[in-house]
Amino acid sequence: MLAPDVRLCFAGDSFVAGVGDESAHGWVGRVASRALGLGANLTAYNLGVRRETTAEVAARLPIEAPPRLRDGDVAGVVFSTGVNDTTMDDDATRTSSAHSLTALRATLDYCARHGWPVLVVGPPPIDDELQNHRIEQLSAAMERVCAIASRPFVSAFRPLVADAVWRSAVRAGDGAHPDAAGYERLAELIWPAFHPWLTGFGALPADGGIAGSPLRPA
Repeated sequence: MLAPDVRLCFAGDSFVAGVGDESAHGWVGRVASRALGLGANLTAYNLGVRRETTAEVAARLPIEAPPRLRDGDVAGVVFSTGVNDTTMDDDATRTSSAHSLTALRATLDYCARHGWPVLVVGPPPIDDELQNHRIEQLSAAMERVCAIASRPFVSAFRPLVADAVWRSAVRAGDGAHPDAAGYERLAELIWPAFHPWLTGFGALPADGGIAGSPLRPA
């Protein structure tokens, strides 16, 4: 029996796009590669755009997702934003927390109407402690929105803010984006949530297991 034709859209910002990763895989390529190694018949569409806020990503999802997901047997959305929302622009953040959360709720509702399972990955820390405080607050608020909507949420902030590999990788880069080692760390963090999410809606065989192929693509 053939595995179902799985189509996933990874919608988000520069971290979804994998900016800074010299291997060009980012965390999206790493988790997709591992899922393929466990038997998923997966097409992963990377819809990461640099500098975009939650509201901007949410606004283009209804345009970009339908043509990519309509012909598969199984479809889903991974949504990951937030760092750009908290960036200061003159004397204010680029978008308010309320606006970010409204956009997140709209995305969850949109995916529900289309029958697409959605996994939300929160914003990671960067090399700016003042902005990290804002990122932490937004991440916690996003997690609460997902809990109310009964949608899975991965907190990237809490585990990475004190992670020496991540912080060193970000500091050595542009102050926001890590190198391949940092994305490897982020992929390791996301995988334990990504795997059961895929299995839960039939995108991955239930006997695939958490162990298996490495997160680092060949």
